[in-house]
Amino acid sequence: MSRVGKMPVTVPAGVDVAITAESITVKGGNGTLVRAANPLVKIENKAGVLTFVPANDSTEADAMSGTMRALVANMVGGVGKGFEKKLSLVGVGFRAQATGQKLNLQIGFSHPVVKDMPAGIKVATPTQTEIVISGADRQVVGQLAAEVRAFRPPEPYKGKGIRYVGERVVLKETKKK
Repeated sequence: MSRVGKMPVTVPAGVDVAITAESITVKGGNGTLVRAANPLVKIENKAGVLTFVPANDSTEADAMSGTMRALVANMVGGVGKGFEKKLSLVGVGFRAQATGQKLNLQIGFSHPVVKDMPAGIKVATPTQTEIVISGADRQVVGQLAAEVRAFRPPEPYKGKGIRYVGERVVLKETKKK
């Protein structure tokens, strides 16, 4: 059996989990997340502890038990605490400004780049060169951070561009004659 699938998920106070044959619904302070249930995995809720058991002895059911456990653990953590990704802008004149559900970026192009945020995702700019994307769904937060970074990824010679906070960019040496 999957080692990840064997670990139970504890549901903190303030988070409600509803399990049906078709879906798993997790409600908490940061919103509601719904995911389709997999018929290869049996999920049991015993006094606030979720356990994941493969429905049969197949390899697919074993692997899916670990996958479902990780996905549901992320849902529980997301509606409880939430997830966030931090980005920083490196470059002369590079600026970011969050207005409502839009992120305006001035990153060296002749035009500003505007990115709309979906419902349930918050974007903030504590300074002009920092971006904080936060929300309850870990997958959506990570995907949006990757899309924003893709507008201007760090280049290898000077390191200018949009990077994750803590990301290390290896700079290349310039060409010699």
